[in-house]
Amino acid sequence: MPQPLSIDTDYLLTVLRNLLAIPSPTGYTDEVVRYVCGELETLGIPYELTRRGAIRANLKGRQESPDRALVAHVDTLGAQVKSLKDNGRLALVPIGHWSSRFAEGARCTVFTDTGRYRGTVLPLKASGHTFGDEVDEQPTNWQSVELRVDAPAVCRGDLDALGFNVGDFVAIDPQPEFPDTGFIVSRHLDDKAGAAAALAAAKAVMDARAALPVDCHLLFTISEEVGSGASTVLHQDVAEMVTIDNGTPALGQNSRETGVTIAMADSTGPFDYSLTHRLLALCREHGIPHQRDVFRYYRCDSAAAIEAGNDIRTALVCFGVDASHGYERTHVGALESLCRLLTLYMQCEPEGPLRV
Repeated sequence: MPQPLSIDTDYLLTVLRNLLAIPSPTGYTDEVVRYVCGELETLGIPYELTRRGAIRANLKGRQESPDRALVAHVDTLGAQVKSLKDNGRLALVPIGHWSSRFAEGARCTVFTDTGRYRGTVLPLKASGHTFGDEVDEQPTNWQSVELRVDAPAVCRGDLDALGFNVGDFVAIDPQPEFPDTGFIVSRHLDDKAGAAAALAAAKAVMDARAALPVDCHLLFTISEEVGSGASTVLHQDVAEMVTIDNGTPALGQNSRETGVTIAMADSTGPFDYSLTHRLLALCREHGIPHQRDVFRYYRCDSAAAIEAGNDIRTALVCFGVDASHGYERTHVGALESLCRLLTLYMQCEPEGPLRV
């Protein structure tokens, strides 16, 4: 029977703070991958990197194959430079799917071939003193914002001289806050909070020297926000995979910022019945607050893995994130509950055809 394990909340929050401090829009993830690898080394967990830089780590179990996996992604939303404008500003295209209304006013960093510059994303008509009511009448789209760099640039030639290029990566500041109410407010909690939870759960297993029935792979993907995610990172002996990502508390949804939200389906269809109900049973048996939800406009690493042709059971467990892909908020209690569930799941006998 799986045993409850102690979760090191200080470690969980320290890792989350460190992850949030590392810019990692999809396509610019080397630094955050190095950080996660360093944490795995500290925990004594062996790992390997894929050719693209995703991470495959392994917690050893009694049985080597077939086995299971937990997956979280360390890439985030962001932007790239679409063009250098005649007014000395930069036009943008988004990385991932997010609204330009959440980009307006954001502080950010532009990574050029030779260095980095700070800047602010602004609507084309940013000053009420200049444009009056037109400020509030602008459309909301990426063609209606531009990036003002904190450098002397009033024309395209200035931008060229400073070293800006089409395609430069733009990382949006997370602006994290950890108020004493237990809430955590930051951009990019999706899915850096999930990655922190995966590492904290792994630490709990390692600290307790908990016996696992089968190997459990920890997978950290680097392209979930653009749809490919876990399509290629899986070991071929993985028979069931649980994705860790954000739930969406909102009108018409059943997710919350407390407890664990277990997804029954997303936009790509239902998750595996047996695996999902095993997770629900663990929550009930061990008093973990939880709820179920169905997501209509959502896909995750599980969808990418299935669409790539992997014959595996999949499930999705979530920490509730209010205003996902915007100024996000969750609660430390949700992350602790999620860690508790993950440690119990790793100690469980696997489902169905995994039994030997």
